[in-house]
Amino acid sequence: MSSFAALRRAHADARFKCIFLRPTLASQRLGCPVSPFSCRLNSSTSESHVSDAPTEETPIVASEKTVPSGDDTLFHKALTPSGRRDLADRIIQDGKELHKLNVELKNLQRFARSTELLVKGSPWKVAKHWFATPFKEDVTLDNGVIRVGSQTVPNIWLRDNCQCNSCMHQETRQRLLDTFSIPEDISIKTAAEFRTAIEVTWSDGHQSTYDKDLLREAGANSEKKAVIRQGQVDIHLWNASIAESKPQLNWEPESRPHEKRVDKFIQGVLQRIRRFGFCYVNRMKATPEATEKLLRRIAFIRETHYGGFYDFTADLASKDTAYTNIALGAHTDNTYFSDPAGLQAFHLLSHTDGKGGASLLVDGFKAAEELLHSDKEAYHILATVHVHGHASGNDGISIQPYKGFPVLEHDAETGALLRVRWNPSDRAAVELPLEEVGKWYAAARKFDAILKRKENEYWEQLQPGTLLIFDNWRVLHGRSAFTGKRRICGGYINRDDWISKYKMLHFGKEDVLKNLAAG
Repeated sequence: MSSFAALRRAHADARFKCIFLRPTLASQRLGCPVSPFSCRLNSSTSESHVSDAPTEETPIVASEKTVPSGDDTLFHKALTPSGRRDLADRIIQDGKELHKLNVELKNLQRFARSTELLVKGSPWKVAKHWFATPFKEDVTLDNGVIRVGSQTVPNIWLRDNCQCNSCMHQETRQRLLDTFSIPEDISIKTAAEFRTAIEVTWSDGHQSTYDKDLLREAGANSEKKAVIRQGQVDIHLWNASIAESKPQLNWEPESRPHEKRVDKFIQGVLQRIRRFGFCYVNRMKATPEATEKLLRRIAFIRETHYGGFYDFTADLASKDTAYTNIALGAHTDNTYFSDPAGLQAFHLLSHTDGKGGASLLVDGFKAAEELLHSDKEAYHILATVHVHGHASGNDGISIQPYKGFPVLEHDAETGALLRVRWNPSDRAAVELPLEEVGKWYAAARKFDAILKRKENEYWEQLQPGTLLIFDNWRVLHGRSAFTGKRRICGGYINRDDWISKYKMLHFGKEDVLKNLAAG
């Protein structure tokens, strides 16, 4: 039985007990073998039912067949007026406890249902639009309770997210307060509401001030929170026609290397990468030094088993097909890492005594959207079945992720596609029973066909002086075969590092840090 089916069964059993066994639970707490209301009663009628329960003025005499011996039993006490009142109180208490259990089960069921929907693929999407409109819910203070719209803000969250100097380091935004030193029953002693803030004095004596905008952001939906946390923007899905209006910028700041001017240029590059998945930087010096300097303006260059910043020819020096002159189909890099590189960069420094080697780019998000619209079952398989990768060409090395990952990875909160992992050459095992693995191959074949459609393949011949930077989580790359000698340099940059740079340049430090508690 699946975990979801088990949860539904447990929930149904609990509801059955809540509805049908409430009196029995109460009588058991009193030490009775059965519910008093189920006993045969001596009266003017042959039998009485629960709906005919006697009033306090009418004495109850239990049948000898059902009453335990001994006048001091709890059962006999339950037949007196005071005993019945006590029994009623206990039944009410049982009812409250069962109600709490029922509420908890319903919450678990809602969580399970949303998780099940995610697994089945209903909320999956390739999010092209992210609405950053202000969250307009009212923040109110009523009888010592703070609410954001209809949501009650727990006291433990409020106390844990106090923004004062003694609770939060003002430069690093690291928490100074020991969360679990806060009393579990922390309560608001006094509170005052102002136009833009709420001031609170806590039962532990601490005083806090909460900006209403912070509370609104904390109460916003997942999509709203993701805008700053993930650096989301409206994206443009493209095909081969992108060649007519490719995203590009001319490198000019080097002649006047003012820090703000360089930052503005880097912001423009990253903005285009975030929207389109790639960007060309033109008018670069065709040297590894100039290329590395610009990449380090974005973030640290990632070290791998290939080294850090790379500068190579087709000599198979790193035992990978990238270091040959053969054609490479569209793929993403680093599927053999648990955390694939976020950005990848190529700068063709020279190509002599030969031809070919055109670069191929394919929008993986566009291909995923086409698959989602044309075959939801195939999409579901590629989004749920885990696949392993490996890098085993270099001596003494066989790198594999700590676990498998699906080809299409999604954000569990928003359902949005986050990453495409596609590298047939580096694929290892597919996590399905052998007799079922054909399902994955059938789904992958459909995705592969979409990637190879001529209208989805954008080809470009790189030239010295033009640096190509692309999002390795979205854009697949490849090349045609070539002859002669090519020299290329470039590097990898971690996803978190480049998104951090983009967020700080685009949103600004104040908004990014202000969003930490909320998002």
